[in-house]
Amino acid sequence: MKKVTLLILLGAAAVSFADWKPVGDKIKTRWAEEINPETVWDEYPRPQFERSGWMCLNGLWDLRVAGSSSEKPKYFDKEILVPFGVESSLSGVGELVEPDDKIWYHRTFECPDDFSGKKVLLNFEAVDWKTAVWVNDSYVGGHKGGYDRFTFDITDCLKSTGEQSITVMVTDPSSYGSQARGKQKNSQHGIWYTPNSGIWQTVWLEAVNKKAHLADVEITPDIDSSKVTIIPIMDSPEIGNYSVRCSVYENGSRVAQKTGHVYKPLEIKIDDQKLWSPDNPFLYDLKLELFEGKNSSSGKLLDTVKSYFGMRKISLGQGDHTKVLMLNNKPLFHYGTLDQGWWPDGLHTPPSDEAMKYDIEMTKKMGFNMIRKHIKIEPDRWFYWCDKMGIMVWQDMPSGMIEPNPGKSGSPEHVGGNQSDQYKDSEVEAQFELELRKMISQHYNSPSVVVWVPFNEGWGQYDTCRISRMVKDLDPTRLVDAVSGWALRDCGDILDIHTYHKDLRKPDVNEKDRATAVGEFGGIGYAIKGHLWDPNRRNWGYQSYDSKEELFQNYKHKFDQIVEMKKNQDLSAAVYTQTTDVEGEVNGLMTYDRDVVKFDEAKLRKLHSVLYEE
Repeated sequence: MKKVTLLILLGAAAVSFADWKPVGDKIKTRWAEEINPETVWDEYPRPQFERSGWMCLNGLWDLRVAGSSSEKPKYFDKEILVPFGVESSLSGVGELVEPDDKIWYHRTFECPDDFSGKKVLLNFEAVDWKTAVWVNDSYVGGHKGGYDRFTFDITDCLKSTGEQSITVMVTDPSSYGSQARGKQKNSQHGIWYTPNSGIWQTVWLEAVNKKAHLADVEITPDIDSSKVTIIPIMDSPEIGNYSVRCSVYENGSRVAQKTGHVYKPLEIKIDDQKLWSPDNPFLYDLKLELFEGKNSSSGKLLDTVKSYFGMRKISLGQGDHTKVLMLNNKPLFHYGTLDQGWWPDGLHTPPSDEAMKYDIEMTKKMGFNMIRKHIKIEPDRWFYWCDKMGIMVWQDMPSGMIEPNPGKSGSPEHVGGNQSDQYKDSEVEAQFELELRKMISQHYNSPSVVVWVPFNEGWGQYDTCRISRMVKDLDPTRLVDAVSGWALRDCGDILDIHTYHKDLRKPDVNEKDRATAVGEFGGIGYAIKGHLWDPNRRNWGYQSYDSKEELFQNYKHKFDQIVEMKKNQDLSAAVYTQTTDVEGEVNGLMTYDRDVVKFDEAKLRKLHSVLYEE
């Protein structure tokens, strides 16, 4: 009887699996209509470390969401479109995951013929939050962290031929946990958004040489000496008898080449260097070739990786009143949008690469030269498009929750402006710092990233100046905005205030050793019927208006104050809230579904141009 019941359940599941479609009645973007489960997010996921031998595993997976005591399922009762989070419409599930739930995924695949005789790597670009993985019922490893990529060598778990299986189990406490999670909240209200659980970036296989392969590369430009330093990193700490040939290309023509060893800095001179900037985002192509033997001309080629880099420098310089931000040794005002990276249909995951690219293109068209990526870390391809299109990135570390200081009142999530930094459990602290290090390491090579922002508005803020020094030690080539808004501390490279009043507050005019920034301002609301996440809830902005004309006039009123601060007190940067509406917030330059641009792009671009005049 049990066997028959199981067969019925499996049969019913098989029927339902045939028809994927978005779920729910919320607004969606136009890209949602173009999704094909067989080709969803099938672009190469790591443009700065690209190989030819790979296989995308995105698409329809079996799914079961069960309680905390559940064992590996014998059957699955749903399907999900990977790489969309369980709560999203585009996943085809759209269900809220409870803190104690286990999310079970399963799919089968067959290795391509050209994987034969090679080491096979299983890559996850991001899973939220705690992950365990089995291949053909053999446990291959686990991972904790919602925004960083991870890899398992599954070679020994694979069958010689035929169908292979992957099972993934994920748990995610969302806002009930202490992990870095940004604005995810189990109960949405105000500035908090729908949580995003499970696999939310590309899953893929990669075939590499069994003997040795390149695992990473560190690329550091130095425009003052017209050179780039490259450190090739192998999959094993045992260097052995290997060499790496690095070739630099400019518009398809090789302009430099040098051979060195893994883990050893290799300096390459770049003659007549072309500098990367928002006005001219020039990228050099880089090819890395790993050879067995100390001489690349006679050694055996084991691995080839394609990459790229930009020659640029971010630093502080002296202005008339205080320090100012410099790009390539020249002052440049950073004017950007606060970009939450949230989507009405995909939540954390954009519907497609083209959709993700659109937001960056529109930001550029409106005359912004920077994006502050707000307490979320995007897929590598987002950074690729910023690199390629030329927009600077201030990258936030996603915030988490901490416990309040013993004996002190206050929210466990926030530190007020006059409060001391809060206590944090050592285990939580270690995990936060591990993920912070991974964020910096994984996006170190991206020329668009110019500022790291470890804390925002006191959310999960602790040991601020120690963390600021740690970030600077990890990456001395970029600037550190130790804390953006509210709980300011006397450390980092930037003094950053937030001001949402109609008449803006100004940064401290007595600041001499750091650049000053208005890290958030604006937030002007304009609700457009037919493009609201929930028409029945309070849709809000810090000030709200009923027409595009009123919206522009009040935007200009605030913008003119930014211009005056730049002119009279060397303000170096400002960030307007925000790129798009998000759920109950209607203070975007575009609606949440990206269907309506609330401003005339050319008019905004002309208005903004005054900020970039020397």
